[in-house]
Amino acid sequence: MLTPRTEHLIELALEEDAGLGDVTSRGIFPPTHRSRGYIAAGQDLVVCGGEIAARVFARVDPALRVALLVEDGARVKKGGKVLTVDGPTASMLTAERVALNFLQRLSGIATQARRFAAAVDGTGVRIVDTRKTTPGWRALEKYAVRCGGCVNHRSSLGEHVLIKDNHIAAAGSLTKAVKLARAAAPHLAKIEVEAKTLAEVREAMRAGAEVILLDNMTPQQVREAVGVIGGAAVVEVSGGVRYETLRSYAVDGVDVISIGALTHSAPAADLSLTIVAAKRKR
Repeated sequence: MLTPRTEHLIELALEEDAGLGDVTSRGIFPPTHRSRGYIAAGQDLVVCGGEIAARVFARVDPALRVALLVEDGARVKKGGKVLTVDGPTASMLTAERVALNFLQRLSGIATQARRFAAAVDGTGVRIVDTRKTTPGWRALEKYAVRCGGCVNHRSSLGEHVLIKDNHIAAAGSLTKAVKLARAAAPHLAKIEVEAKTLAEVREAMRAGAEVILLDNMTPQQVREAVGVIGGAAVVEVSGGVRYETLRSYAVDGVDVISIGALTHSAPAADLSLTIVAAKRKR
């Protein structure tokens, strides 16, 4: 994930945090002072962002040497080490917060995704994310979702047609919105339509939607909608689905459940840097 966009995010983060230098660390430790450190998990988690954290240390000081101990997507038990770092103490401390911010945020999403994926294990239903991501971080956060075992929905408005309630309201009707979108879309594009009621499900079917998004329905309403669709379209469930109710929505006939909480409500994972002081060079 070390793309030009990621490099830019690292630059922004370092400029924000250390653009004026690190007066504390540089004041205490001369350039010759070296230390060893490690980042470890304070909870059971799924790690994500190790290479990005390593890149942060390298951008602060190429003399910092990082060894990644686990790959992204790996489960780490509480107390388990994720990486080690060795080099100038002041540089290590300057990089600490930014490296941890990337690692904690992405590992938090991966851990959340693993939890949601496990909740529907064996049902055949896939859990997908949404576009409810941190501005600028979408590619990274969707990568973390994949590391956790869930699947990505569209990453931008340009990837496929998704007609939502406001499109329908502005167009005048669901049928008209589908007709207009069909005329403008690439010939291989599928049309997905959001439906809030069984009447809208039936209208979407008549309009020829290939994917129907059942929005804010109860599990019973989802079952009824699946019966109406009868396998003629891909079924997505979204809105109002919580972890506690997730399994009740994973009914036969549902293909995917989209969960905004995978990204917008994932708590940061508990990770911290511990430094073990090394001898100062004479």
